[in-house]
Amino acid sequence: MCLRSLTSRAVAAGLAALVMGGTAARADDTDRIFDKSTVWRPLTPNDKLVVYGIDDPEVAGIACWYTQPEKGGIKGTLGLAEDVSDISLACRQVGPVSFKNPKDKLKQGEVVFSERRSLIFKSMQIVRGCDAKRNTLIYMVYSDKVIQGSPKNSTTAVPLMPWGTAEAPPRCGDFFKG
Repeated sequence: MCLRSLTSRAVAAGLAALVMGGTAARADDTDRIFDKSTVWRPLTPNDKLVVYGIDDPEVAGIACWYTQPEKGGIKGTLGLAEDVSDISLACRQVGPVSFKNPKDKLKQGEVVFSERRSLIFKSMQIVRGCDAKRNTLIYMVYSDKVIQGSPKNSTTAVPLMPWGTAEAPPRCGDFFKG
């Protein structure tokens, strides 16, 4: 196969992923909590580590925070810099847990939040699953690239616990498909 054909296919796959990424589940809001400069740049914005908070759009009472690097400089200012795949994640129960659409079963590995990490080819995803045996929600963040994915990831677990009452928490296995 010629290089031109491979390049055309890569661009087509990248555009398809971009379009499909737009239909993936997204959290209603990301809250920028704070940032910390890591590289000082005299005339353009600094490189930073930024902490964001999101609520799980399908499970009330669960919130996640992720930290990601953001490039400064001219490319970062213009939105042309490709952000690296180093993203950390922590999710916690922050209130009573309830599944917002109990009749619609959730899928293991379903996207909770996604965001582009470069102009076309790279995205960051937070996905959710259920460890039914331990009644624990599992969240994983990773980045992917159309041509070559990244094995960098972070995982966090949220055991479902009673919240301020003697009632037992819901069993996550009751709300997930097979």
